[in-house]
Amino acid sequence: MFRFTPGNSVELLRSGGELFPALVAAIDAARGEVWLETYIFADDAAGRLIADALVRAAGRGVTVRVLVDGWGARHYLTPRLERELDAGGIKLLKYRPEVALWQLRSHRLRRMHRKLCRIDREVAFVGGINVIDDMNTPGHTPPRLDFAVRVRGPVVGQISYATERLWALVELLQFETSDVPLFPDVPPLPRVGTQTAKLVTRDNLRHRRDIERAYLAAIRTAKREIVIANAYFFPGVRFRHALTAAAQRGVKVTLLLQARVEYRLLHYASRALYGQLLEAGVAIAEYHRSFLHAKVAVIDDRWATVGSSNIDPYSLLMAREANVFVRDARFADELRIELQALIETGTRHVEPEHWSARSRASKALTWIAYGCVRTLMLVVGYGGAEWFTRRRG
Repeated sequence: MFRFTPGNSVELLRSGGELFPALVAAIDAARGEVWLETYIFADDAAGRLIADALVRAAGRGVTVRVLVDGWGARHYLTPRLERELDAGGIKLLKYRPEVALWQLRSHRLRRMHRKLCRIDREVAFVGGINVIDDMNTPGHTPPRLDFAVRVRGPVVGQISYATERLWALVELLQFETSDVPLFPDVPPLPRVGTQTAKLVTRDNLRHRRDIERAYLAAIRTAKREIVIANAYFFPGVRFRHALTAAAQRGVKVTLLLQARVEYRLLHYASRALYGQLLEAGVAIAEYHRSFLHAKVAVIDDRWATVGSSNIDPYSLLMAREANVFVRDARFADELRIELQALIETGTRHVEPEHWSARSRASKALTWIAYGCVRTLMLVVGYGGAEWFTRRRG
């Protein structure tokens, strides 16, 4: 696990409208190498924009490596776009490409969900935004809402290590020759800013709970305020207890969650947890203006995170994830202002008295969904008593 390092520049980017132009500009300025990891690389307007920039870079001699998840590629990366990337001189790898349903095993649920891009050893991008147009969300007209960061400074060295390490590991497991070391160095990079930050990744070996532990450490030491915006919120026992304990000791805890339904089973199962949280004094605001895909948080006035990890079993127990954690008052304040504006202009608050007065049918639906998710996790071998415990809903 990396340590916090001072001397970084961390800039907040809002959705693809800000990320993609910044990413293209950085790729066009690349002199030596571009490393891109993404769960989804779609053949749409945004995907074409990024693909064209990557091909331009490769055409002028830059080494371009793109790692996509096998499941995400199966649904979004078309054969046509894949051929164009290959013809353009881009090295393309797929993480766990075997995704046929008749081959499905529990270990194949361990997907690569990270969204990272590192250009040379000068600038990197980390967040929750896939290479897909903000409008490309079935059944949702307004643009998708998400965040990323552009970083410079010593933390780019940590991102360099993470991208090179995973690339080499995937090549090794796919029996391909590699010129990338399996155990790269973390390059020391000069300070370029005033912000303290670190990269935290999650895998299924030594770093299984690193992102969850980073969240829990901050929540347990919070003194004034916790604001968490998360697309898929289905935390385990430890996480729920940390939030309720914070609320009960007087910390203002606010959850910004999505009101719109994408995955029905998880959506209703997560709402089975509302009762416990509301009773403890946690405020829940459901965002309804567009599809919320954010995975960010602010705690007190100096701690913030932006990344790919949801707070659900998939992200915290199965997927490879990457978040940047920042200790900086200015950045935390900027992100808090963004989240507060979303809460004020696009949410409906879940009131405890209204929630407890729901119909029996509504309550039954949430607990049936909760039971289904629990059963599915036990069947595939993830989760257990430490993740699930029944509370009043």
